[in-house]
Amino acid sequence: MNIRPLADRVVLKMLEAEETTKSGIILTSKAQEKPQVAEIVAVGPGGLVDGKEVKMEVKIGDKVLMSKYAGTEVKVDGEEYTILRQSDILAIVE
Repeated sequence: MNIRPLADRVVLKMLEAEETTKSGIILTSKAQEKPQVAEIVAVGPGGLVDGKEVKMEVKIGDKVLMSKYAGTEVKVDGEEYTILRQSDILAIVE
């Protein structure tokens, strides 16, 4: 099954959270922060959103930094994705 986002929404696949600190301490799953870096797997067409023209600035394959609690988490075919608006993306990671 494919996910095709509408309007200015994007579908993200979260990248793995850090399991160790810089000093080498192993973190339990409860101590790990929710990851904020994700890879874009689908992009909506943009267009007219809330009366304003929206141009999509991101593309499939971009790694992005997103707001910590933004979006809606969904599970499709056993894979977890997050769907959010382009405006919830803070930056493209290069």
